[in-house]
Amino acid sequence: MVVTGLTIRKMTSADHETVGAVGFAAWAAADAFDESYRDPAVIAKIRQEFTVFPRETKGEIFVAQLDAEIVGWIAREGQPNYISDLWVHPHHQGKGVGEALLSYLCELMTAEGLTTARIDTHARNLGAIRLYKRCGFTIIWHGIEFSRSMGVPLEKVHLEKQLG
Repeated sequence: MVVTGLTIRKMTSADHETVGAVGFAAWAAADAFDESYRDPAVIAKIRQEFTVFPRETKGEIFVAQLDAEIVGWIAREGQPNYISDLWVHPHHQGKGVGEALLSYLCELMTAEGLTTARIDTHARNLGAIRLYKRCGFTIIWHGIEFSRSMGVPLEKVHLEKQLG
């Protein structure tokens, strides 16, 4: 799906606050988490994580902009082929923004000579898993991992895509 008028660019320092707000809005709208993860202390911790991540990441963040509005973003952090984050504002989900961001970063990775791209998500985040599979990713692992950002164990899946 092609999103008319969508541009993808590297995040600037002026984008930090908006990127954090978009990420938190997308997280808060997700239905993948059960009620134990909706504890007010967990929510406050996640909001803080989204506030500081754009400023403190050692990786790269690319934003999807529709007209003058940032509607989503993708990040890679740690390993050059690891997509650490993909968030699309709830009002723009299902319109091709996530697919455009994934395609953009996978094309960049391919141009850099990388052979695989990796991403993970909550095992019950079915919308994200459908998107990743539609973009060529396959599940390579399913299990429990401790979420540093949330401070709780989560059922996760790891996915991988062959590039090139």
